[in-house]
Amino acid sequence: MKFSINSVKKKELKQWLAFNVFRALSVLVVCILILILSFITYHGIKVISWEFLTSMPEDGMTKGGIFPAIVGTLCLVTGSMIFAVPIGILSAIYINEYTKASFFKRFVKLMTNNLAGIPSIVFGLFGMTLFVKTLGFGDSILAGSLTLGLLTLPVVIRTTEEALKSVENSFRHGSYALGATKLQTIRKVVLPMAFPNIITGIILSIGRVSGETAPILFTVAAYFLPKLPTGISDQVMALPYHLYVISTSGTNIEESRPMAYGTALVLIGIVLIVNITANALRKYFSKKVKMN
Repeated sequence: MKFSINSVKKKELKQWLAFNVFRALSVLVVCILILILSFITYHGIKVISWEFLTSMPEDGMTKGGIFPAIVGTLCLVTGSMIFAVPIGILSAIYINEYTKASFFKRFVKLMTNNLAGIPSIVFGLFGMTLFVKTLGFGDSILAGSLTLGLLTLPVVIRTTEEALKSVENSFRHGSYALGATKLQTIRKVVLPMAFPNIITGIILSIGRVSGETAPILFTVAAYFLPKLPTGISDQVMALPYHLYVISTSGTNIEESRPMAYGTALVLIGIVLIVNITANALRKYFSKKVKMN
């Protein structure tokens, strides 16, 4: 009896320790996040104004606003998602719904995982070689968007694949029993049920793309370009590269430091707005699936 009581107490003690360690780590992560956001907000809010958000940069980007960089970032994010999302979702559907367990399927998954682990600067060099020089796109929104699309493609594929796996096979079998084809089942049953989780992968992709500097450095980003793009063949300024340049280059680094914090705050704000919008869409489609 004593042995069993001591054993129970030891298990309860281990559980209590594990719970508190996990809770402490969670609190630590939240505190670090709050600290970073507070630091950027405190230093960046001083320069945020309507003029800062809507005017052109001046005097080597030490004065004026960041409107071209905001527009350029949105163009690159939109372009990369137009390229990556359809291809990623279709690839995941093929891997999960059409291919059976085989060496080919394992090989594709392995290559996708490896692709996700490649440093972004390697994608930048590849994009410069293929899109800028070989295909002749030059330093342009098209070249930058395609490079960023390749960068985020593995994330879209893996998250979409996991979302499709989360749909129980009973729904597929029920659809087949009603006479639906495989394509109809995927389009009418599987995709609507997996769509809320697919949005999660798109959110992660947008967050990664919006903050990348190395790929756009080789393919599209301009140091100082106080004008808006007129087409996909134009160069653009972008918030990540703009932030890097005004923080590390030039002779007036201290003078431009507040502008750097303001740029960082705007970039965080854009990512936050996109995430909130995507989460709202996710909840909407989740409710719609439950209602159906």
